[in-house]
Amino acid sequence: MSSSRRAFMRAAAATVAGIGLLRRRVWAVAAAAVGAGPDGAAGAAAPLPVGVSTWPFAMPGNEVALAALAGGASALDAVEQGIRLVEGFADEHSVGLGGTPNAEGVVQLDACIMGPEYRAGSVAALEGILHPISVARRVLEATPHVMLVGEGARRFAAAQGCEQGELLTEERRRAWEEWRARHPAAADTTHDTVTMLAVDAAGHVAGGCSTSGWGYKLPGRVGDSPIIGAGLYVDSTVGAAGATGLGEIIMRHCGSFAVVEGLRRGLEPEAACAEVVRQIVQREPAAAEQAISFVAVDRLGRFGAAGTARGFEFNVTCPAWGRTLPGRLL
Repeated sequence: MSSSRRAFMRAAAATVAGIGLLRRRVWAVAAAAVGAGPDGAAGAAAPLPVGVSTWPFAMPGNEVALAALAGGASALDAVEQGIRLVEGFADEHSVGLGGTPNAEGVVQLDACIMGPEYRAGSVAALEGILHPISVARRVLEATPHVMLVGEGARRFAAAQGCEQGELLTEERRRAWEEWRARHPAAADTTHDTVTMLAVDAAGHVAGGCSTSGWGYKLPGRVGDSPIIGAGLYVDSTVGAAGATGLGEIIMRHCGSFAVVEGLRRGLEPEAACAEVVRQIVQREPAAAEQAISFVAVDRLGRFGAAGTARGFEFNVTCPAWGRTLPGRLL
C-alpha cells in the first residue's frame, strides 16, 4: 500500500469517528426539528446536508461524504470522496480493489459521476486504476467528453496522475481459478454496486456510481453503472437517483432517469423508485425474478428506495443521524 493511500485511509477513519460523535450531540435537537427519526419512514426527510447510498458496506463512505459536506465541500466532492473510500475495501468484491474479475481473470471497473448543470463524467472497462470514480471526475472536468472506455480510459487516467495498481487480490484470483475449473456456462450474476447521492446545505445535488460489475463477465461487458440515465441520473433542480442490480435490464429502461422524472412530477422518492420498478416488470415480466433496485433523494432531503431484491438496504446519513434502512420490496 502506498504512503498516500495509507494517509487517505487514516484520514477517512478519523473522519468517521468524528462524525459519530457529532451525530450523538445533535440528534435530540434535530430529530424534533425535522420530525423524522433514524428509522426513516417513507416520505421522511433528512436535515441537510444528506448522503444516501446503496448497501450496508457503503456506510463508511457515507460518513466520509457527510464530513466533507460539513466541512464546506461541494456535493460533487463529497460523492467522490465517499466512493473512493469504498473502492479501497479489498474485502468487497463488487467495487474497486478486490473486485471480481472477468472471464479472463482481469478486473475491469466502471464508474460515473454527475453534478449540477447536467455535467457528467464516466469510465468503463477500466483496468489497473485504483479509483475509477476519480477518473470519471477528471473526464467531467478535464475533457469535452462524457465517457471514456478501455485502454483509452486507462491512458487518460495515467496521464492525469490517477493512482495505478493491481486490482486482482490473491483471494479473488483463487476464486476465479476455481470458477474456471468448473467450466460454467454463464457468469455469476450476483453482484452489488455502490451508488452514492448527496445534497448539500444549499440543496445542490450530485451522485456517483462505481462497480466491478458482473462477476466473470465477458471481457468488455459494461452494465448500467457508468451509463448516465441508467445507473445514475442527477437533476439538481429536482434530485437524484441511482440503481443497483442486473444492469442489462436497468439499461433497457433508462431506469435512474425515469426515477428522477417521477420526482419532477411530485412523487416522493420511494414512490418514484417503486413506480419505475413496476413499469420495468410490466414491460419485462421476467425482471421480477432478477435483482433490480433504485435509491433516490430529492433536493429537500427526502429519501427512499425500492426494488425486487430481497434484503436490499440503503444508507442515509445527515448531521443528526445515520442509519441503514430496508428498501421497499416489490
